[in-house]
Amino acid sequence: MSIDAADRAAVAHFIRVCGAGVVATIGPDAAPQAAYVGITADDSGVVVFDAMMDSRKVGNIRERPAVAIAVTGADTTVQLEGRARITRDEERWRLGEAYSERFPGSRALDIGFALIAVDVAWVRVYDAGAHPPHATEASWA
Repeated sequence: MSIDAADRAAVAHFIRVCGAGVVATIGPDAAPQAAYVGITADDSGVVVFDAMMDSRKVGNIRERPAVAIAVTGADTTVQLEGRARITRDEERWRLGEAYSERFPGSRALDIGFALIAVDVAWVRVYDAGAHPPHATEASWA
């Protein structure tokens, strides 16, 4: 059964099951920079990953919060675009606990690490396992 791109809970479930993806940020010279990261999502579709505070992606997000994410599992690929932010205070702890449940032993809440939340604005789901292959897109803004 295909995932509908408009179904936030289904997309979030797919991301949680896959557990990893590629996040692309915009570097200081406007060039794309991609990184493979552990990734999860809450049921509302907010995507969460961690990174060292001094990493390129954290610096890029501080200055240019637009990101693109690709998550692939078996025959299905989910592409997402949105705005990333470094979480703080209560949100950091709430999302950090959920992240740590998905990734036991994670250092996401340690000093020196940032927990990044992405508010998704656009999603595309491509199911190559369907016959014929099927794609859906949705704006979440």
